[in-house]
Amino acid sequence: MGWFWADSQPKAPEAPHPPYPSNAAPPPSCPMHESRAAQPAAPTSTEIPSACPMKSTDSPFYVAPKSTPTDSPQEPAAPAKSSSTLSKLNPLNYMFASISQERAANQTVDLGVDREISSIPRGDSEGNWEYPSPQQMYNAMLRKGHTDTPQDAVEAMVAVHNFLNEGAWNEIVGWERTFAKGLKEGWEKCRRGEENLGWQLAMEEMHGTIDQTTEPRLIRFQGRPKELTPKARILQALGYVYPSKFESKPPFDRHDWFVQRHTPWGSKEVRYVIDYYSGPPEPTGEPVFYLDIRPALDSPTAAVERLMRWGGDVWWRASGASARESS
Repeated sequence: MGWFWADSQPKAPEAPHPPYPSNAAPPPSCPMHESRAAQPAAPTSTEIPSACPMKSTDSPFYVAPKSTPTDSPQEPAAPAKSSSTLSKLNPLNYMFASISQERAANQTVDLGVDREISSIPRGDSEGNWEYPSPQQMYNAMLRKGHTDTPQDAVEAMVAVHNFLNEGAWNEIVGWERTFAKGLKEGWEKCRRGEENLGWQLAMEEMHGTIDQTTEPRLIRFQGRPKELTPKARILQALGYVYPSKFESKPPFDRHDWFVQRHTPWGSKEVRYVIDYYSGPPEPTGEPVFYLDIRPALDSPTAAVERLMRWGGDVWWRASGASARESS
């Protein structure tokens, strides 16, 4: 999911499969969870809050400005309301840029103030994106008016969000390692099907043969929970026409992640779309999430990449190559 923080102001910010089970259930109206679907409680038997700030603009996921002394700016005369609101937003994630780490009034549970560093490298500067602390998460929820948030559930919320972010980034890295060096090399990896592609990527990482010069970086991200992607719309339409085969609930959230791709011919920005689905819980009661991640169809190259991964897998299995190789 797309919510991260960092310690420093960016140098030059730009304008704006398989399931991932977790032991901690997110809040019912958080983007990690469909508001209409009840999920099992966290292992601590604590009910997760009924709302969270992830879908709103008043969220803790921001890049904080440096705390360096500056000249006192002159106050503008009667600024417009819209201009004042926009000035508070961070262009990297369209979130408000200031949520306190201070203990909230009437808070009875100690919440951590440490922020976990993600494995996701920033595109605007050195270092990685950082996740919010539980205290910042709780303060953001209070700021939105969710005063009934169980304080002892916030730690679990942050853990689930971080877990799904890491899963989303790992999938994007797989796409980038497949196609960063061009479509020709990408096809050589895709033509033997998804199973062999996953195995090859895993072996490259295990043996340390990954070309670090082509590793991607996350530039910025944007939550768009009320906008279905074209693929999601098609799947919903198929579910209406053929409910026995395609019926499924729509994704409960959608994010766009803008990734810096390093190619032999230079760097470029690639937009990825992420649809978040919730699946039936595990027999043990653990919630299950499905992340559908792919390059947005912003260019013919992105369309070919998606076709190669889908077509290569279909051809590999349909031609019997999978059976011949295993015999």
